[in-house]
Amino acid sequence: MNIVRRQFLHLAAVSTAVFASPYVVRAQEPMSKIGVAPPRSARDRLEEALARIADPKGEGARTCVTVYSQAAHNAAEAADARARAGITLGPLDGAIISIKDLFDVAGEPTRAGSKVLVDAPPASIDAPVVRRLRTAGAVIVAKTNMVEFAFSGIGLNPHYGTPGNPADRTRVPGGSSSGAAVAVADGMCEIAIGTDTGGSTRIPAAFCGVVGYKPTKSRVPTEGAFPLSYTLDSVGPIAKSVAACAAADAVMAGDDPWTLEPAPLSGLRLGLPQGLPLKDLDQTVAAQFSDATKELDRRGVRLSDELLPLLDDMVRVNSKATFAVAESYVIHRERLTTRAADYDPFVRSRIEGGRALSAADYMAMLRDRAALVRAMDARLSDLDALVLPTTPIVAPMITEVASSEGFAAKNGMVLRNPAIVNFFDLCAISLPLPRAGGLPVGLMLVARNGHDRRLFRMAAAVERVLAA
Repeated sequence: MNIVRRQFLHLAAVSTAVFASPYVVRAQEPMSKIGVAPPRSARDRLEEALARIADPKGEGARTCVTVYSQAAHNAAEAADARARAGITLGPLDGAIISIKDLFDVAGEPTRAGSKVLVDAPPASIDAPVVRRLRTAGAVIVAKTNMVEFAFSGIGLNPHYGTPGNPADRTRVPGGSSSGAAVAVADGMCEIAIGTDTGGSTRIPAAFCGVVGYKPTKSRVPTEGAFPLSYTLDSVGPIAKSVAACAAADAVMAGDDPWTLEPAPLSGLRLGLPQGLPLKDLDQTVAAQFSDATKELDRRGVRLSDELLPLLDDMVRVNSKATFAVAESYVIHRERLTTRAADYDPFVRSRIEGGRALSAADYMAMLRDRAALVRAMDARLSDLDALVLPTTPIVAPMITEVASSEGFAAKNGMVLRNPAIVNFFDLCAISLPLPRAGGLPVGLMLVARNGHDRRLFRMAAAVERVLAA
């Protein structure tokens, strides 16, 4: 067997594990040993995804706001032709992928979930992330719905509809990458690409029972993605497995493909942040988080209670406005003078909160945050990761967030834990906890800046435990 053919068969095994397995397998093991059937064609998988999108009884119309049917068919056929020839572009070759509605695609306006930008000039080139996905052979099937301008953790969109949560269609999907998580959970794609400024990949992943990743900010380029916060925005994947997220992250970061080996659990040092992150957990989250930590302890993980006074400093820095509020006002202030009535009122009220912030206060925020980022990195140096609930509550009912008061209260709760990661420029992943027929709950692992690959290895090990 020639070298090219052997390499193709090896990567085919990796791809099968990435997209089909509920837990991570050793990539170098042959398919006969890991019990996974040979991969089906990209065209067949694409047809299934398109059928899910088009199903009038499903959430496709509210989940996928642009469908690239013909272009996706062309890409799938090209991927299948490469496979027949024994050629591969890597583990994402032929993967069915969606992208959030805020990424530039050449020749079309970038709406960012809004009505305001529907008639904006079309993008001249694809966003770097989109280009890298295409180069890796990904089949981009659709653009997914989102919270307008990515400014909420709830997932509502009054312009294009709110996708119903796959676990309970009367509940919110989480935001801001709402359509991304629903698309993965409902089989409209295999991997969804979202953005995360305060939890926007991890919150919907937690609410919808899938995996969501937030990388170190500098790892993946944000150019060509409509901004919410220049300081905090990051780009990350949502999928059904850690391996799929790791493969997508590597492509978007421009890394070489790598073999994801789970880290040994015994002796792993995980900190339980005391205080605010564990405060006011609802009954479902508290019970499932407790069960998960007990199981990790039983597997030899060294769990420790950790006091983090730096979280109080974060609250102080954000006391006048968050970075998202301050920077989004700069981005939108001119549009608000002429198009304010076209904004989602919940989003508009949050953006307008940045109007009163002075330049001096903003510069002080930047300076103070930089010092706190360094301090948190030092504080976590003796730990492998933090472990905490992704959100303190399960997905709220849509009716619970219909009023401005209800929306503000629930939005604050769901953003509380994930936003810590963005403020301190850490990396984090949300893993679905076993549901036993109940609502989804996310377990979040948080690691130091730049420790993304190490975090994926830890997450792969924890994922195995949770799937057992």
